[in-house]
Amino acid sequence: MRLLFDQFMKKCEDGSWIHLPSYNYTLFQRSQDISAFIHAYLPTASKLINEEKLLQAKIFTRNFEDGLGFEYVMFYNDVEKRVVCVFEGGPYLQGMPGCLHGGAIATMIDATVGTSAMIAEGIVMTANLNINFKRPVPLCSVVLINSQLDKIEGRKLFISCNVQSVDEKTLYTEATSLFIKLDPEKQV
Repeated sequence: MRLLFDQFMKKCEDGSWIHLPSYNYTLFQRSQDISAFIHAYLPTASKLINEEKLLQAKIFTRNFEDGLGFEYVMFYNDVEKRVVCVFEGGPYLQGMPGCLHGGAIATMIDATVGTSAMIAEGIVMTANLNINFKRPVPLCSVVLINSQLDKIEGRKLFISCNVQSVDEKTLYTEATSLFIKLDPEKQV
């Protein structure tokens, strides 16, 4: 994984790729930021959300100790409108013995295509995610998740994705997704 990280960081030096930061709700460092976000995008749900507990929340994929769950880094290429995620699923993500759980792969696909959608249009929500599992992903192996923005129609973003081995010889999963750009003026 470190070798791939270094290769992508080298690509970042010429500006063709951007290393995307990971976060643990540091995006919302102040309670006012969280409150403003909730009231703007989730006005009907804002009465149900305990803002104190939300301050303690972590992004799902960052909930495990290092090396045990979701280990990943994402890079973005603006010319290609593409996000690449270098992902290694740790031992806490096992499904059938020796393989990653399909839900863990689905989570990372959603995170990767969601990142593509957010870069393109801002605050979005997954409306549909179709996943075709081709082969099981070996537990603790490193894979590439390639996400491509296919088209935008109004508030709809169509994004495709595949999960493959580092040598790009094995296709594990293919996916298509539909995201909707959220409109803070409309009630959820």
